Amino acid sequence: MDSLKLIETLSNAYGACGFEDEVVKIAENYATDEKLGAVRHDCNLNVYINAGKNTGKNPVVMLDAHSDEVSFIVQAVKPDGTLRFLPQGGWSPYSVPAHKVKVQTYSGGWVSGIVACTPVHFLSAKERGACPAFEDMVIDIGAVSKEEVEKIFDIHIGAPVVPDVTFEYNEVTGVMLGKAFDNRLGCAAVLEAMKALKEESLETDIVGVLSTQEEVGERGAFVTRDVVKPDIAICFEGCPADDTFAPDYMIQTALKKGPMLRHYDCSMITNPRFQRFSLELGKKLGIPVQESVRAGGGTNGGAIHISNGGVPVIVIGVPVRYIHSHHGFACIADYENSVKLAVEIVKNLNSELIKSF
Repeated sequence: MDSLKLIETLSNAYGACGFEDEVVKIAENYATDEKLGAVRHDCNLNVYINAGKNTGKNPVVMLDAHSDEVSFIVQAVKPDGTLRFLPQGGWSPYSVPAHKVKVQTYSGGWVSGIVACTPVHFLSAKERGACPAFEDMVIDIGAVSKEEVEKIFDIHIGAPVVPDVTFEYNEVTGVMLGKAFDNRLGCAAVLEAMKALKEESLETDIVGVLSTQEEVGERGAFVTRDVVKPDIAICFEGCPADDTFAPDYMIQTALKKGPMLRHYDCSMITNPRFQRFSLELGKKLGIPVQESVRAGGGTNGGAIHISNGGVPVIVIGVPVRYIHSHHGFACIADYENSVKLAVEIVKNLNSELIKSF
């Protein structure tokens, strides 16, 4: 499976927070087909891939990405057959209404719905100029009663809801359009980096991890970090691109400018020695790399770097426009350079270097 097909398969998969089953299956099948090593998942749906050449005696490098996507969950069924819902992850209410979604049935199927709010014809002048709150929105699946929702559509409270978007690729521009690039691009990067490293002679042991529920507080990473006990880690992310709205001097995550390495966000001050090593290696090898300092946001790096007595962690982010909405744009070259940089970093790691960080 080539990179684009892997990304397409992962992007189209439905994986709401806590319901990442489809992504788990794709990752496990890929790891098995490519003979990446021993693969398993835990009860929280975190996936662990222990590279086939691991000795158990070398420093452990953790390659991490989260498998969930920003999503919703059904909170209640109204008498008129519409669904009240809660957001999972950092949604802006401006980007939610009028979009198509898929709602999972109790038996595991999927039903199409639309995020709806009061039509413009019935809004007051004041309401027309205001953004609706989540409690003013519903998901309409075409039902007319609560009984119909439960008995005919087989939908109950607690059902996961995901954006209904199909992956597209523009061969001329090299730009991808799809959902869940945060963080299915990272999931693909973990798998492809492990594939690229499979035949390398390394001085480290590699464990690839796809962790769950990052969008609701890095919950999966708090488990995986304690299971893997890494000595060093690379977190792959889909990161918010700022090149369509920020002034030129503030653009730090642009499409087609390479992966972004983040110095700072609300969850982690990146280990400066590991960060500098990675930036300089990218420059030496001619791999385009961007740098950022963010006032908000957070990644699994926040959970991982304060585990196992302290772990040097960097975040390699693929720029994604309009992240945390139904649709995103990302460049395949930025993804490929993210994988390439991570592979080169791992190839250069050894016990002495890791201790110097």
